[in-house]
Amino acid sequence: MRVVLGWSIGLAVLVALPVSAQTPVPTKPISLIDAITLGRQHGVEAAIARLNLRAADARTGQRRAELLPSINGRVSLTPQTLNLEQFGLPNATGVTDPFQIYAFQLRATQTIFDAGAITRLKAGQDTAIAVGLDAQAVGEIAGATAGLAYLRVLSAEESVRARTADSVIAGELLSQARQLVEAGVSPAIDATRNEVNFASVRTQLEVARNSEDQARLDLVRALDLPSNTRLQLADSLGLAPLNIPVEPDAAAQYAREHRTELAAEQARTQAVRRNLSAIKKEYWPSLALAGGYTESGQEMSTLAGSYNLEFFLAVPILDGFRRQNRSKEQEARLEIQEIRERDLVNQVETEARQAVLDLASAEQQARIARDRVRLAERELSEAQERFRAGVAGSVETTNAQSSVILAQDAMIQARVNYGTARVRAYRALGVIDQIH
Repeated sequence: MRVVLGWSIGLAVLVALPVSAQTPVPTKPISLIDAITLGRQHGVEAAIARLNLRAADARTGQRRAELLPSINGRVSLTPQTLNLEQFGLPNATGVTDPFQIYAFQLRATQTIFDAGAITRLKAGQDTAIAVGLDAQAVGEIAGATAGLAYLRVLSAEESVRARTADSVIAGELLSQARQLVEAGVSPAIDATRNEVNFASVRTQLEVARNSEDQARLDLVRALDLPSNTRLQLADSLGLAPLNIPVEPDAAAQYAREHRTELAAEQARTQAVRRNLSAIKKEYWPSLALAGGYTESGQEMSTLAGSYNLEFFLAVPILDGFRRQNRSKEQEARLEIQEIRERDLVNQVETEARQAVLDLASAEQQARIARDRVRLAERELSEAQERFRAGVAGSVETTNAQSSVILAQDAMIQARVNYGTARVRAYRALGVIDQIH
């Protein structure tokens, strides 16, 4: 299955149009991987997760600000008087006449070394990485949801085709029954039974068509498209080759290496660990540079400049044991996060093992269902021959057709189960985008 680039571009244009401008015309056929890709791109939850990533990147920028220059400007006009006696100068008494001071000041501060701030920045980067992986995981879930909706449409299409074929056979049986009744070979009840069977199959066909329409609406909703969008599906239900490990142990190991949720949880654990380290590094001295330049004077024409520079080393001594208690709190958070990570590892491995077991079982069920259809069709063919020869009644043919319908439904369901198991297996192993 290939991603149809033209379809993706055409669908992007379709999404951009207002609803009133869209008409339910057929689009280019899409494959299963197309549906998964579009679900990842257009799913509502995936879009929200990408916005959360932007917010996380912005928070990382806020932490980086602790290490970047801080520059402030100030302009002031200060009307004032001075009491000369407060300075203790000889022969300086009384209060001066009012005067005003113009001042233009520029101050800057630059952190040269702060171990705690550097480590907090790294923790913020780890958190942003975790959020990015979360967004990727949410996109994978949205893609898998779209893929499952795609499979339900395929199932509904096959049901419609099967019921259509059953209607043709039921019509042929009804015509044969009527001919035999008119010829006096069969009783009238044979024609009546076939009329009932024909009506039943026609009812099932209408139900199947309605189910197909509902499944198509679900797929359009999963892709976050206008509800009047018409989709054509390029794939069909059936067994397909696999490019993932199918043994439980190998699948569990593969999932540990590829599941984005686990990578995100590991990044979160690293972020908590760095935050604990940042608190401990707050005991370290920090070095910074600060300075300012000021233009001031009583008249704008007589402003004079002055500056100051300051290198300072800050040594934390005591903060009321706040840092010690923050460290204890962060240590508890780290233990909680490590428990979560271990639990997620077990969950990922379990899901991978279950997925490949379900996949193997679904494949076997699909093969058995195919044989069941073959046998049921042979039974119907033989019953038709006996009915035409006048050695069997309509009960045998209607029962045989019912067996065919049940076998077809079982095969369709088995194929759907296999397709569902395949999508879930690729999702459980963290490579949903590699399904074909």
